[in-house]
Amino acid sequence: MIKPSKKDFLQLVKDGTIPPLYEEIPYSSPCSIYKSLASKNSFLLESVKGHEKIARYSFIGFEPCLVFKVKNGIIEIETSDINRTDKSLIKDYKNYHPPSIPPIEGGKVSSSYAAKVKGGFESAFLRQKNISSSKPLNVLKNLLSSYKQKPFEYLPPFQGGAAGILSYDFVQYLEQLPKNAVDDINLPDAHFLMIDRLIAIDHIYKKCWIIVCPGVKDSVVGDGVRTVIDWAEKYDEAEYEIKKIMSLVNSQQSNPPLPPFTKGGQRGINDQCPMSNDRIEVIYEIKKNEYMDIVKKAKKYIAAGDIFQANLSQRVSAHIRDKNPWSLYRILSSINPSPFAAFIDFGDYQIVSSSPERLLRVNDRTIETRPIAGTRPRGKDSNEDELMRAELLLNEKERAEHIMLIDLERNDLGRVSDYGTVRVDELMITEDYSHVIHIVSNVRGDLAYGKDCFDAIKAAFPGGTITGVPKVRCMEIIDELEPVSRGPYTGSIGYISFSWNMDLNIIIRTFVIKGEMAYVQVGAGIVADSEPEREYYETLKKAEALIKTLERV
Repeated sequence: MIKPSKKDFLQLVKDGTIPPLYEEIPYSSPCSIYKSLASKNSFLLESVKGHEKIARYSFIGFEPCLVFKVKNGIIEIETSDINRTDKSLIKDYKNYHPPSIPPIEGGKVSSSYAAKVKGGFESAFLRQKNISSSKPLNVLKNLLSSYKQKPFEYLPPFQGGAAGILSYDFVQYLEQLPKNAVDDINLPDAHFLMIDRLIAIDHIYKKCWIIVCPGVKDSVVGDGVRTVIDWAEKYDEAEYEIKKIMSLVNSQQSNPPLPPFTKGGQRGINDQCPMSNDRIEVIYEIKKNEYMDIVKKAKKYIAAGDIFQANLSQRVSAHIRDKNPWSLYRILSSINPSPFAAFIDFGDYQIVSSSPERLLRVNDRTIETRPIAGTRPRGKDSNEDELMRAELLLNEKERAEHIMLIDLERNDLGRVSDYGTVRVDELMITEDYSHVIHIVSNVRGDLAYGKDCFDAIKAAFPGGTITGVPKVRCMEIIDELEPVSRGPYTGSIGYISFSWNMDLNIIIRTFVIKGEMAYVQVGAGIVADSEPEREYYETLKKAEALIKTLERV
């Protein structure tokens, strides 16, 4: 049964908020459901494995009503209606059309019509004449704000909104930083899909819902003249969409299950997913001596008191020819099940991620971050696992580094939280993953009055665990020492809802697929007593674990 009823829906709209329509369907595998709905500009945000506090929900989105991209200060917005012409894209700004700006061309913003953020040019989407470097977030905020959703508390926290990525390079809009690294892959600084229909899954209660948001296209992607929306008609359209989605999901046979997780870092995957006969051509883009040199330079900065710790990475690429990105995701998420896994098909590139780390979560007025710092390999059995946990927690270097990063995260959250509310509610616990054991903490605060999830991004992005301490100076050093820009690596994947709930991961253990190339980036935390050669081999080990996944596709 579709809820709410038409009568209740219209009453809520009359009261000033727009509820989503939803219908519960049989609980099923997120991968199976995604396969039935997958297309260009679709995504799966999947909690594959983890504690119920962080791995409860999965979300599947498809057929976005709007695509939002930012690159080098240019905001590009595409609507789902490719035949739309001579119309304003954003209802809130539809009465503002500078005469020098041409109309929309085929539903896509022309380059001269886009927001030139860094240059400070006046934009067709923005009233302000002086545009700050953080303006892309403000534009996204205004887009989401134009739809006044009233979410249901008993449904998962994402009931429509924007889902996608913030590249590490998005920090250029948040901080004044140099930009010397080569951007050879040329991916967006931010790329979001605005979703008005999705599947939400609750893994604790084994429930699954189709959710459709009526009237988003009319509220966000409006005509040049304000019109009265017929909400009874929008209810009927949403009801039809739910039935159509249900038919697609029911017609799709389930994916065959992948082998179950086995303890100790190995999986029973060899029989069903044998190694491919195709040889993977791997390119290590930094030579051993080059990586050791940048570690030595970072240690000089540490010795001089400039920084305390820095994360330095290297990129590895591989020719993958006709290997399927979705198959790669299926195998990666089986080998390395994580609470913040994601597959996003942006059309001209794909993101395949199995991240264990949350950067930021905002739910109602609560904000939290969950830093990971400190790692040991899994043991051969439970006794050896216990020894590894004890050794990790008793290691003075690991403890000192972790506490330093907790302090950084507390400071970040303190910038947007009520005074005295920031607290560490989980301190240095261990979490087991397929191949490693991590030290994890959880830092939480209460959002201050007038602050929201976008302020939280400005305060805490990117994460301190993958930059260093102090963060801004470390990012300057990263730009100086790393030869290529990080792109999506150590940025964030996640969602921002119409009601401004948000959950973002940190992009690690992730493939970027573009054309016939797969890119992975791996880093190591550098401190005063780091050994350059050992740090190099640590990054190599991380990269090889990911590259081996390609050999099973």
